[in-house]
Amino acid sequence: MRGTKHEVRGTKHEARGYRYEVCSSNIEYRISNIEPRIQGVIYLSSNNKVAARLMLQGTSSSVGKSVLSAAFCRIFYQEGYLVSPFKAQNMALNSFVTATGGEMGRAQVVQAQAAGIEPEVRMNPVLLKPSGSTGSQVVIMGRSQGNVTALRYHGEYQRMTWPFVKDALHGLLDEFEIVIIEGAGSPAEVNLKSNDIVNMRVALEANSPVLLVADIDRGGALASVVGTLELVETKEREMVKGIIFNKFRGELALLQPALDFIEERTGIPVLGVVPYFKIRLPDEDSVALNEAMEKPSVASAEQLDIAVIRFPYISNFTDFDALQDEVDVSVRYVTELTNLGKPDLIILPGSKNTLGDLRFLHKSGLGTQIQKLCEQEIPLIGICGGYQMMGRSVKDPLHSESELEDMNGLDILPMVTEFFPQKHTVRSKGKILSQHGFFSACTGETIEGYEIHMGRSTPDEGQSPLFHLTSNGVSYTDGLQAGKAYGTYLHGIFDNDGLRTALLVWLWQRRGRVRPVEASLSQAALRESAFNELADLVRQSVDIERVRTIMGLDSDTVPKRIR
Repeated sequence: MRGTKHEVRGTKHEARGYRYEVCSSNIEYRISNIEPRIQGVIYLSSNNKVAARLMLQGTSSSVGKSVLSAAFCRIFYQEGYLVSPFKAQNMALNSFVTATGGEMGRAQVVQAQAAGIEPEVRMNPVLLKPSGSTGSQVVIMGRSQGNVTALRYHGEYQRMTWPFVKDALHGLLDEFEIVIIEGAGSPAEVNLKSNDIVNMRVALEANSPVLLVADIDRGGALASVVGTLELVETKEREMVKGIIFNKFRGELALLQPALDFIEERTGIPVLGVVPYFKIRLPDEDSVALNEAMEKPSVASAEQLDIAVIRFPYISNFTDFDALQDEVDVSVRYVTELTNLGKPDLIILPGSKNTLGDLRFLHKSGLGTQIQKLCEQEIPLIGICGGYQMMGRSVKDPLHSESELEDMNGLDILPMVTEFFPQKHTVRSKGKILSQHGFFSACTGETIEGYEIHMGRSTPDEGQSPLFHLTSNGVSYTDGLQAGKAYGTYLHGIFDNDGLRTALLVWLWQRRGRVRPVEASLSQAALRESAFNELADLVRQSVDIERVRTIMGLDSDTVPKRIR
């Protein structure tokens, strides 16, 4: 790595209402804002920029910026470059915990994996996690700062986050050979432009060329491109060096007149048209979940029927990607009592507003029906917020997560949960302790995942945990079981191949059948295959040599360490 170490300790700096305090000799600073208080880590850069840059901005949200950014990360990684992703501000309920316990958006985690590196919070310095209709929990440099209304955030508070964005960006530019930068929404959102910290302000700060991405499948792509370029300022428009149309279906020859028109109208080259594809990569956006619900999966006789309850504030639904990847599994999302039926397995997922989603269960009648199905020994698994709902009660006396204070749980597991302001974010690894149900086939095996929660669940005395875990040198137990109901705080448990296989074999046995497939798929192998397939597709669809020229890369400078 090419980062510069600043050998200074104990120094304090105050500027623009911020207090910076050195906490280590390796360019790591803690920063707290005087009013309102913001805590996090800020990295000082050496101002010795070595990285080539490329930024992908969109004509709107959900045009495919994240996936295309992952594709470029993998393309340059395969060519041997040291690549890092970056997105200044993310809004998503799918988050991840880094090795150091910081929380960040899932999209940049996927991009880091595509680049073959360990995710870190500098890749996504600001994360917004919607917790209600008008507010979000704000996570800065991996640390939660509490809930903020949208109106308050898109003002002075957002401007206060810029030092974190700026220093994280320059730190990555110092240390990597290529940085792939992703924007958010559209740079033409004039109502948000004055406090922009994620689109053109980042492009100008990084002096990065911009590729404008449009989703041609949704319609109006040509007008969106022209309109976006008309609404940005002249100096910003000059940063746009190419256009990519994404999600194209049909004959490219029929589209060519439109591409010629766009180039003539804007003076900016169209660098590629990426066809509509279905390559399995984790989604961070609930739009993908909405699309899945519009075309619900229907289980065949050769598939297990797994019903995931779609809470209004569902989080980390990527927990179930590993199940969806199995050919003998059908995963469907349920919001109404009439659609629940009698599945092979019910899952209560994570939630960003546990009490609000628990209220949804009670009001919809789903909670009562789930209780009845548990009495009939239909298996139930709860993860994080879903686990908390399975207890006797959930209390949030300090309103750490919502305006609600206390609510009866489903009374399926013998425990109570209380919320506290401190957020628990760790990567965990340990052993499976339970010998009950499907766990009997994987007792003693290694289990790993991550935790993101503010509640603390207390089981009744004498209860046996599911797992023995260790994180940051601290050992503890996790999880609880009652009948065929299981709960845990551990996200990502189905990514553990042994546990997932044991679960599916057990569910087929409950049907009185042998599992119709020989083995579960390796999640690591599937992910690598998907990244490589994506990179191949984008290489075929986009003029990579012109992109390389735009970035200031020369074919002769490609590293020899081709992967």
